[in-house]
Formats: sequence, C-alpha cells, structure tokens
Amino acid sequence: MNIENTESQMRKGLLELCILGIIQKEKEAYPSDILEQLKQAKLVVLEGTLYPLLTRLKNAEVLTYRWEESTSGPPR
Repeated sequence: MNIENTESQMRKGLLELCILGIIQKEKEAYPSDILEQLKQAKLVVLEGTLYPLLTRLKNAEVLTYRWEESTSGPPR
C-alpha cells in the first residue's frame, strides 16, 4: 500500500466533505466564499484545487451550479 497516495486520498475526501458541509449550511456559495470559510477553518486551499473538486462533485451529480450575470465583472 502506498502511504502517500492513501494520505492524499484521505485529504481529498476530507476536503470534499468540508466543501459539501459549507454548501449545505449556506444553501448556495460562490467558490470565493468556500475558500474564505476554509481559510477561516485553517484549511488553506488553492483555487486550482477547489475548482476540479467542484467539477468532480457536479459530474457525480452531488451538487449543481448556475451562472449568474454580474454588473461588476464576469458571470459568477
């Protein structure tokens, strides 16, 4: 058994659980909101880690997302 791979998979699973907990609590959350809440919990996560996880959860039909037009920048 590869210990590094096991640790990596455990971290990924824990992060997914944290993300789902944030979304469940807030009902809707922008990625920037999720990153901020993770940061407040002392879990530093980069956008480059968050977006693939959100995409994987969407593809697994665990969550959905929608685009919303913004008057102050690109759609969110």
